[in-house]
Amino acid sequence: MREKFQEHRAVWLLLAAFCAAACVVLLNWRSTVRGLPDTVGRALTQQELAGVLGRNSPLASYVLLSPNATFPREQPIRKITIHHMAGDIPLERLGEVFAEEDRQASANYAIDGTGRIALYVEEANRAWTSSSPENDHQAVTIEVANDQTGGEWHVSGAAYEALIELCADICRRNGIPELVYTGDETGSLTIHKMFNPDTECPGPYLEHRMPDIAAQVTHRLKESAG
Repeated sequence: MREKFQEHRAVWLLLAAFCAAACVVLLNWRSTVRGLPDTVGRALTQQELAGVLGRNSPLASYVLLSPNATFPREQPIRKITIHHMAGDIPLERLGEVFAEEDRQASANYAIDGTGRIALYVEEANRAWTSSSPENDHQAVTIEVANDQTGGEWHVSGAAYEALIELCADICRRNGIPELVYTGDETGSLTIHKMFNPDTECPGPYLEHRMPDIAAQVTHRLKESAG
């Protein structure tokens, strides 16, 4: 009886190993068919992480690259588009959400309530964020956590300061000399609701502060150019 149990156990272990190997092959096949970089959808080695951060913002402390993107983007980076999370989702959990291909959604960066920054889509690639491919091909998109649900959709001071720092860093590295908010999609600082009339994203709090964000970012750019 024991020998039969051992035989069955060996068979099940073999089947489990085969299934795991098949899943890896399937994931690699899907990535190959879509032309996804091999850094997408998995934990990175220290060497890979250093390379990714060297091409993007060094302010990011968490990286999980999403398959929900266009590789590469079709336009030079000319804009930054602000969104809100409609909550304060842990960056690791948001990475898991963006890793689900069925969701068809992602952002280049996200900022949590403590001001911690995550990277989900490299800047060279278009994130699927704003309901507008035309905008997203030109924009680096940023999700910002809220410390108030509903109402003004307020964000914390730490998140707000991190947003300004991240915007300034993006502009410096991409040759954007100033950030301009015009209140419509012609500016270099845009918001989600400009491209989708059915959303109030990024909420009244951030929307009302867009001129301040543009001014603070531009001030920091001029200071560093100096």
